[in-house]
Amino acid sequence: MVKVKLVNKSNNGVPGFATEGSAGVDLRAFLEKPVVLKPLERAMVPTGIFIELPLGTEAQIRPRSGLAAKSGITVLNSPGTIDCDYRGEIKVILVNLSNNEFEINNGDRICQMVIHRYERFEWENVEELNESIRGEGGFGHTGI
Repeated sequence: MVKVKLVNKSNNGVPGFATEGSAGVDLRAFLEKPVVLKPLERAMVPTGIFIELPLGTEAQIRPRSGLAAKSGITVLNSPGTIDCDYRGEIKVILVNLSNNEFEINNGDRICQMVIHRYERFEWENVEELNESIRGEGGFGHTGI
């Protein structure tokens, strides 16, 4: 199990897993006053959460599916990456893709955070790459 250090300056409690099978925790808005997102408008929404991740992990900020489906609110740079050496407050870039204004209030669940292990890599300069069945076929090439 990965241990993540947490400083919670919000009044919204510690983010928790909704079910035993949940991959991530919901983060909540930490606001002094509501934020209203007009159609196609974006805002950085503070959470009051600060974390320290172990080396070799990142936190991914992802949209909440219900918020996206019901209200057209999503995370603009999805998934957003929080590097293990970042110590600032987690802020979430939300965008309103609906035709209606949307109000965000203190304590509203605005996104999910998932912790992910990653591998560092190094470049190996070569003259050519091995061939594959797909080759240079790009977007839509596989028929999907």
